Amino acid sequence: MADASVQSDDATHCAFFYGTLMVPEVFYSVCYNNKSVPKAIADLHTFHPATLHGYCRRRVLYADYPGITEDADHSVYGMFTTGLTKANLAKLNFFEGAQYERRTVKVKLLSKVGNVKGEGNVEGEEKEAEVYVYMDKEELEDKEWDLEEFRREKLTKWTRAGYVFEDCDPHAPATVAGEVKDAAV
Repeated sequence: MADASVQSDDATHCAFFYGTLMVPEVFYSVCYNNKSVPKAIADLHTFHPATLHGYCRRRVLYADYPGITEDADHSVYGMFTTGLTKANLAKLNFFEGAQYERRTVKVKLLSKVGNVKGEGNVEGEEKEAEVYVYMDKEELEDKEWDLEEFRREKLTKWTRAGYVFEDCDPHAPATVAGEVKDAAV
């Protein structure tokens, strides 16, 4: 089956992160099992501020992380990240789990970042990226997820060795939009 994910020019993949993975140390903890990676690994990835239109970010009930759902009246601030390998995507699918579906979207890179409400943002180039969309709107609070609160109160826990995969179900990774699951034989 063909790889349905978005590739950059160097055959790596691009993603839009809007929650815990916006913080490079969390991304490295998920993809490399260490919040501090060698410079050569860090240099493989770029993190650029971006906006995803047509989606809304909310807190997941009883969790430290958010989910997004389609909503034409909202936009989500996040990070456009490049340099993801197939192995990185496999770990991200496992990390996100069956609560999420990975989809291809278009994001706008920000040439200037405004305030937390997005006021003052200046949008630039449009890019395709993978994003993880939350599948059950009923499990989302009617409250925006707060990156700064996460950094202050939860980041240390989320970058502790082994923590990010503690509650992951190896049999329930995120699905990928458009992929057909293999039938059981």
